[in-house]
Amino acid sequence: MAPRPDPVNTTQKLPDRVDVVVVGGGIIGTSTALSLAEKGISVALCEKGQIAGEQSSRNWGWCRTMGRDVAEIPLALESLRMWERMNTRVGAETGFRKAGIIYLCETQRDIEKHEAWLEQVREYQIGSRLLTPDEVDKLLPGSSRRWPGALFTAGDGRAEPQKAAPAIANAAERMGAHVFTNCAVRGIETSAGRVSGVVTERGTIKCESVVLAGGAWSRLFCGNMGIDFPQLKILSSVMRTEPLEGLPDYAVGAGDFAFRKRLDGGYTIAQRNANEAPIVPDSFRLFFDFIPALRTQWHELRLRVDNRFIEEWRIPRRWSLDETTPFETVRTLDPAPNKAILNKGASNLARNFPAFKGMKVAESWAGLVDVTPDAVPVISEVAAVPGFFLASGLSGHGFGLGPGAGRLTADLVAGDKPIVDAAPYRFDRFVRRASKKAA
Repeated sequence: MAPRPDPVNTTQKLPDRVDVVVVGGGIIGTSTALSLAEKGISVALCEKGQIAGEQSSRNWGWCRTMGRDVAEIPLALESLRMWERMNTRVGAETGFRKAGIIYLCETQRDIEKHEAWLEQVREYQIGSRLLTPDEVDKLLPGSSRRWPGALFTAGDGRAEPQKAAPAIANAAERMGAHVFTNCAVRGIETSAGRVSGVVTERGTIKCESVVLAGGAWSRLFCGNMGIDFPQLKILSSVMRTEPLEGLPDYAVGAGDFAFRKRLDGGYTIAQRNANEAPIVPDSFRLFFDFIPALRTQWHELRLRVDNRFIEEWRIPRRWSLDETTPFETVRTLDPAPNKAILNKGASNLARNFPAFKGMKVAESWAGLVDVTPDAVPVISEVAAVPGFFLASGLSGHGFGLGPGAGRLTADLVAGDKPIVDAAPYRFDRFVRRASKKAA
């Protein structure tokens, strides 16, 4: 059963014109819309299904700086600051709690890897530190084993994916944003080569800028515009338990399990490092783009061959703006979870923390995570189409980075000073790679 996001206040009538149209109602799209509205910029948010209907309600709910790519650290820090005041900002419960995150080490090699990361990010003063075995025992009592150490960040936290993006969308609506659900954007209109509007299934909205925050759908949308965005999808399976007493409040990750406390008293559980890579036509089209990532992350991925190859093969890659699009044919990506992976993750967890042996699974689900070749997002204007901005490819980090990514996107659209240096997230880093490959 898929998670059920909280309800959202929506607009009925399309405006004739706004300054900006945001395409996609996940955590990035809603955060962008809210940041734009707070700047006094008129904005319409168009979501083809429901707000947070896909990965933004299906992720683990971790909000972390720990373990991030160095390129993401400034954005992660800003996002965490924004998460800390999010409930006040949106006037609603997002579930955020600064509860701390722990990465358990199983070997000396794990410790050395974390030591190297700590050295890389020392200048940012994140507050992460390595724990001794005794410190691990004190923070996580009840484990059946003695852990060699752990990486711990007390300032990291967690939030509730089913609550956060809807609460942000509702806040944007109160600030004057137009929020539409079941309203797919078919494509973009241009005038003199620049964005001039969008065509939705309900009609046209004139605008000066468009932000595509379409998650796993972004590559398809870009392709119809003649823009080659290198992006693949990774399948992640998750479960939640009924409420449990006397277990850690921390979010914890080990080599083969992960868990975090939920606002409802239960736990979100997954098997860590067990994501699946569905083999689809784009797997072959983008094979050479993703070779470096495959070399470094092969141990974390499991190739999956199923009917998704045929499903994506049948999806049109080109369409005109007056015909039904794939975004209307499939409103929500709702893949089946891999029960074997989930059962193994739960078994691994119970073996290491016996108090979980009595857990009752309430539901399980899966989501498709949008990833880029370097696992760093694109938050950037696309030079080929002035006025068109891409905020996608968050590579499984989108929920935690969402508030900062939305603010950065809004800054770029408005021409304001960016909240962080946007250079690491520019789209043309992939364009240059494609040019070199072609040469």
